[in-house]
Amino acid sequence: MSGLPSHPRLVSLEGGEGAGKTTVLAALRAGLEATGREVVVTREPGGTPFAERIRELLLDPGAEPVSAETELLLMFASRAQHVRATVQPALDRGAWVLTDRFTDSSFAYQGAGRGLDQGLIALLEERVVGLRPGLTLLLDLDVAQGRARIEGRDPRPDRIERERDAFFERARAGVLARAAAEPERFRVLDASRPLQEVVAAAVAALRDRTEGAR
Repeated sequence: MSGLPSHPRLVSLEGGEGAGKTTVLAALRAGLEATGREVVVTREPGGTPFAERIRELLLDPGAEPVSAETELLLMFASRAQHVRATVQPALDRGAWVLTDRFTDSSFAYQGAGRGLDQGLIALLEERVVGLRPGLTLLLDLDVAQGRARIEGRDPRPDRIERERDAFFERARAGVLARAAAEPERFRVLDASRPLQEVVAAAVAALRDRTEGAR
């Protein structure tokens, strides 16, 4: 387990496509704003104009083949900008930050999925990111079920969405392993349930954390 500090007002959502992250994020935002809190909703890769340009490079299916190492470093280049320009300033002024993916995605996709050294990813997390979410909601969903949910949604899937199911199975196993190793930070939600139930469970998990957070 990393010794990085976690921030109680930084909340990340992890999970595959079709798990309902967008709907859950909207509900979490509404719940926090109803209590008068400032909320910043963001995403990775991306979250700033420059980081969004890196996102376009990362996900462009028409680009030349991208090595796993290049993908990892671009992810962390985007994340470095995201943390310094969006996440940290928001936390410093007392806002809550809800992010669709954070560093756990690199451990899952570039680590477990691509087979890159987890130690390298941990080093980049320490040197480039410097913090972890206080709460990570993992919307866990079977890969095949997630594929079925998004079928036909985007006629031009991005470079990562085009990966085979085995890649996503490895990524899912990787993030579940992280959740098992850090039960205090993670809440694993069964995203195969009706969406309303998933949303309610996510809102309840966040409510538990907001009671003691400043």
